[in-house]
Amino acid sequence: MDYLTFRERMYPMGCFHINQVLLWEKDFDRNNLTRWCGKGRLVKLRNQYYAFPECASMPDFARYVANRIYAPSYISLHSALSFYGMIPEEVVQVTSVTTLKTARFRNDLGTFHYQNVKMPLYFGYEIKTTQNGRGILFATPEKALLDLLYLNPYYKTEQDMEELRLDEDFMQNEFNRERFSEYLARIGSKALEQRVQRLLNVYEL
Repeated sequence: MDYLTFRERMYPMGCFHINQVLLWEKDFDRNNLTRWCGKGRLVKLRNQYYAFPECASMPDFARYVANRIYAPSYISLHSALSFYGMIPEEVVQVTSVTTLKTARFRNDLGTFHYQNVKMPLYFGYEIKTTQNGRGILFATPEKALLDLLYLNPYYKTEQDMEELRLDEDFMQNEFNRERFSEYLARIGSKALEQRVQRLLNVYEL
């Protein structure tokens, strides 16, 4: 199979798994992928996952890849807080929550970090559509903040909460306190409830 035929078929997927190629062409020579990566025509994202290098410049493509290469997962923690404008820092790596084991992958698109939660805590996300019409699973602002506090218990004092530098306008006007309380009750962690109370005190919620 020549590269142009392959590209025409696979490019609309953005990123793809080798099994998707084999469903289309069962006799496909996997060595083609290695050769095309060597020539810069493909990017290897992780074992058996690939993308076309031109896709890297597409808005939100790295977040889309984050969902695809380690599923189930949704964007959360610092990446989601930055996306919503809740924290001032620009986040370099893409951070996600997953029911799989904690993992980290590095490729030409960046660093992808996944933190494990038990299945009962895998909730509080929604689909956001990119400019290219692809869906990305994102934590709601409230769940992203709870995920951060739950998975990083070193955020425990009021000074720690202040150092998060949460955007006060967002917290006062856009943050859904009722949803936040419902999610907190669903998680059912007394230690988390104590840390959340310190956060609420700091930001006067």
